[in-house]
Amino acid sequence: MRGNDTTRAAKRRRLGKAANSKGDESPSQFGRGASFETPIGNGDLDTLIARRNPTMTDVARLAGVSQSSVSLILNKMTGARISEATRDRVTEIAREIGYYLPAGRRQERPAPERNVIAYLVDEISTSPHPVVTLDGVRDSGWEAGFLVQTYVTRSNPELEAATVELVRRDPNVVGVIYSTIFTRMVSPPAGLDDFPTVLLNCYAQDRRMHSIVPSEVSGAFIATQYLLNHGHRRIGFVNGEPWMDASADRLKGYRQALATADIPFDPQLLRHGDWLPLKGYELALDLLRAPNPPSAIFCANDLMAIGALEAASELGLNVPDDVSIMGYDDQELARYTHPPLSTLTLPNYEMGRQAGELLIELATRNKTAWPKTIKIDGPLIERASVGAAKHTNA
Repeated sequence: MRGNDTTRAAKRRRLGKAANSKGDESPSQFGRGASFETPIGNGDLDTLIARRNPTMTDVARLAGVSQSSVSLILNKMTGARISEATRDRVTEIAREIGYYLPAGRRQERPAPERNVIAYLVDEISTSPHPVVTLDGVRDSGWEAGFLVQTYVTRSNPELEAATVELVRRDPNVVGVIYSTIFTRMVSPPAGLDDFPTVLLNCYAQDRRMHSIVPSEVSGAFIATQYLLNHGHRRIGFVNGEPWMDASADRLKGYRQALATADIPFDPQLLRHGDWLPLKGYELALDLLRAPNPPSAIFCANDLMAIGALEAASELGLNVPDDVSIMGYDDQELARYTHPPLSTLTLPNYEMGRQAGELLIELATRNKTAWPKTIKIDGPLIERASVGAAKHTNA
C-alpha cells in the first residue's frame, strides 16, 4: 500500500539525513597478492584457517563487530566504550583463527635508516573507507619498524605537487602510498615516477606503477549469485552513478552472474542512483511498483539498500518474505537495519596492509618487479534481508 504524501515526505527527510556525504562511493577489497576464494560461512573456522591467512575482516565477521572495533580492541586502545565481553570475544576469536595481534607480530629489529611511509590521499573526512585503509597501512608499517605520515591533498594539483616535493626532500621517507577515496584512473605526479610508490584504490592509465584496486566485477558476481542461489530469477539492480569505475564493474558482475544462470539481462530491471539512501528509496519504489516487479533487489551499496528497505516497508512488503534486498560494502549501519542487511564486505583494512607491505618490499629490497595490479575480493555477509524466492519467473 502507499503511504500518504506527508508520510512519504517525512521518509524522504529521514533518508536524506542517513548519509551526510557521498563518502560511500568507493569500495576496496583485499587479498594476499590474489583475489580471495569464495568466503565461508560464519563459524567454519577449520576451513578458514586451511584456506588462507586469516585477516582482520575475518575476525570482525566472526565476532559480529566492525573492523574499526577489532582494530581498537587488538591495538589495546583506551577510551572506546566497548564492553569487556566484546573485547574478550574478539581477542579469543583472533587467537583461535590464528590472526595475531599487531603488537605480537612486530619483530624487534634495528630501526631502518629511513623509517617513514608517506600516505597521500585525496580525501579522508567524508567517508569511513579511507580511515580503515589507513589503519591497515599503519599496522603493516609498525610491524616492520615504519611510521606513517598522512597528507590530505583534496585533489588540489598545487597542494599535491607541494606535498610530493616535501616528501621527496624528507630523508626519512622510504616511499609513497598514493590513495584515492573512490576507485578511478589517476595521473600520478611526475615527482613519483622515480620514487617507490604504490597506488591504492586507483591505477595509472599506462599501468606503470603497482596498484591495488577492488575486484568489483567479482564482488557483484558473488552478490548476484547469492540471490540466484536463493531461487531469485528476476533481480533488480540499483547501481551507482554510471560514470564511476565501481558502477561499471558492478554492472558487469551482475550481468555475468545472470548469464552464467542462463538468464537474459533485462534493462527494465536496472536503475542508476547516486549512492545515497533517498535515491535508493525512490528507485526501489519504482521497481517494486512495476507490473512485473523483481523478487529481489541488489543495491550497489548499503546506503541505497537502506532506502530500498524503506520502500518495501512503505508498500507493505515484508523483507525477506515478499522481497529480498542485498547490499554492498558492509558498513557499520548494515547490521542495525530491520532486518539486518545481507551484504558484501569491503575489506579496506586488509587492502591498506597489503599496500604497506608491498611498498616496504619494493623500497627496502630494491626490487624492480614488473608493475602489477592486485584485485581484491571481499567476503559475503549473510544476515536476514535475503530469503528464498516465492516464484522463479524470469
